[in-house]
Amino acid sequence: MTERRLSESGFEIKPVYGPADLHGQSDEQPGAYPFTRGVYPTMYTSRPWTMRQYAGFGTAAESNARYHQLLDAGTMGLSVAFDLPTQMGYDSDEPIAHGEVGKVGVAIDSIDDMAVLFRDIPLDKVSTSMTINAPGSVLLLLYQLVAEQSGIAGNQLNGTIQNDILKEYIARGTYIFPPKPSLRLVSDTFAYCGAEIPKWNTISISGYHMAEAGATPVQEIAFTLADGIEYVRAAIAAGLDVDKFAPRLSFFFVARTTLLEEVAKFRAARRIWARIMKEEFGAKDPKSWMLRFHTQTAGVQLTAQQPEVNLIRVAVQGLGAVLGGTQSLHTNSFDEAIALPTAKAARLALRTQQVLAYETDLTATVDPFAGSYVVEALTDEIEAAANELIERVFAYGSAVDAIENGFQKREIEASAYQVAQEIDGGRRTVVGVNRFALDEEEPYEPLRVDPAIEEAQVARLAELRRVRDNAAVRTALAGVKKAAEGTDNVLYPMKEALAARATVGEVCHALRDVWGTYRPADRF
Repeated sequence: MTERRLSESGFEIKPVYGPADLHGQSDEQPGAYPFTRGVYPTMYTSRPWTMRQYAGFGTAAESNARYHQLLDAGTMGLSVAFDLPTQMGYDSDEPIAHGEVGKVGVAIDSIDDMAVLFRDIPLDKVSTSMTINAPGSVLLLLYQLVAEQSGIAGNQLNGTIQNDILKEYIARGTYIFPPKPSLRLVSDTFAYCGAEIPKWNTISISGYHMAEAGATPVQEIAFTLADGIEYVRAAIAAGLDVDKFAPRLSFFFVARTTLLEEVAKFRAARRIWARIMKEEFGAKDPKSWMLRFHTQTAGVQLTAQQPEVNLIRVAVQGLGAVLGGTQSLHTNSFDEAIALPTAKAARLALRTQQVLAYETDLTATVDPFAGSYVVEALTDEIEAAANELIERVFAYGSAVDAIENGFQKREIEASAYQVAQEIDGGRRTVVGVNRFALDEEEPYEPLRVDPAIEEAQVARLAELRRVRDNAAVRTALAGVKKAAEGTDNVLYPMKEALAARATVGEVCHALRDVWGTYRPADRF
C-alpha cells in the first residue's frame, strides 16, 4: 500500500491526478483577470525576472564594494540588508546597538552613510529594494536625498521598501511604534511616493518572514493577504484613492523545496488578491488587481551540515519561484546557515538564477504548469483554505485586532512545532541532518565582520554631530514632532531633518516621543 503523503499545508497529495480534479479554470489567460497564470501576458518570454541579490554587511563602504561585484556579475537589481540597530531605528553609538553594528546588514546612520553605500551606482538605472520596515520611510528619504545630490529626480527612481510593519508584530519583531501610528506612517508613505517618487513600490507585503517562523504555505499567503487588506483599508480611510496607490503595492513570498505546492501557492495568491481588489475594494484599474511579488529562497531550510547541499536546495527553490511566476528573485547563498555569505557564495547564488534563465527552456513559454492536474488541484485547495483562514483573521474585527489577540502568532507557532517534531522523530527527512549525515564535517571558513566597525561608525557619528548645524537639526526635528502630533504627512518634515544631517536614530526618536513604542501583550 502506498504511503499517504501530505503537503506542507496538510492536504493529501494523491499518487495520481486526472481531469476529475480540475474545476474549470482552463480558459484563463496570462495577463488577464484573475491572473492565475501570471500578471503579464508574455511573462519571461519577453524578459526574464529581475535577479536581485540581498546583500549588506559591515560598513557602507564594504557593502558598496559587494554591490559593485554583484552588478559586474550580472545582477539586475540591488537588495539592501540593514543591521539590527538601523532596522530598529537606533544609531550605532547608542548603548542598545552595542555588539550588533554591521552584523546582519549594513549600518546606516545618516545621509553620509547612504551616500557611501551607493557611491558610483547609477540610481536612475538600477532598481533598489530595501529590507526595512519600521523606519522604512526614513531610509527611503535618505535614498531620495542621495539621488538628488547626483541630479536624479524622484520620478526617475525605481525600487521597493518593505515597509510591512504588521508582519513584524506577527513573526519578526523589528517594530518601533504601536500599530495605529505605524499604519499612519505607511499611509503617509503611500501618499508621499504617489506625489514625489511615483515609480516606487511603497510596500512589500511579506509572507516570507512568517514562513521562516514556521507558517505553512496556506498560512503564509492568508496572513499576508489579510495584512494587505488592512493596509488598503488604512489608506482608503486616510482619503487615498485605491487606484492611485494600489498599483504600487507589491508582495514578498518564500520558495520552499516542495516545488508543486509552492507553484500552486503563487497561483492561488494572485487569484485571491485580484478578486479582493476588484470585488471588495472596487478597484477599476487592472494594475490594482495584480499581485506582483518578489521571492526569496527558504533560508530556514538551509543547513550548516554539509552546506554544499544547500546549492541543490536553492536551485529547486528558485525553480519553484520561476514556475510560479515571480517578478524578481533572490537566491540564498549556500553558506548562509553558517555566517554572512562570502563573495564566492553570493556569486554562485546569482549563477543559479542565470542558469535557470539562460540554460533552461523555462523562459520559452508562459505558465508551464498550466493544465497540470496536480498543480491546478492544489491551486484550488490552497485558494479555498486561504480564504477560510482570512475569514478567521477578520472574525476578530481586523488584522490588527487578530494580531493583538495573538491569533496569527499562535497558528504559526503550532505549525512550526509540528515540523520540529516531524524532523526530530525522523518522519520528515532533512538530508545531511537526520539522514545521510557525515561522521565528521569538512572545515569551512566563513566571512566574519570586524568588530572595529562599531568603533568606526561611532567616530563617524561624533564627527557628523561636530560639523553639522545642530540648531538647524533641532528645528527640523521639532517639525517632525509637530507633524506627528497632527495630521500632516510626516515624510516632508522628516526629509528636511535628514537633509540637515539628522541621524536615523534622531528622527525615529522624535517619532517615539510622540507615538511611543510598542509593547506586546504578555499573554502570548
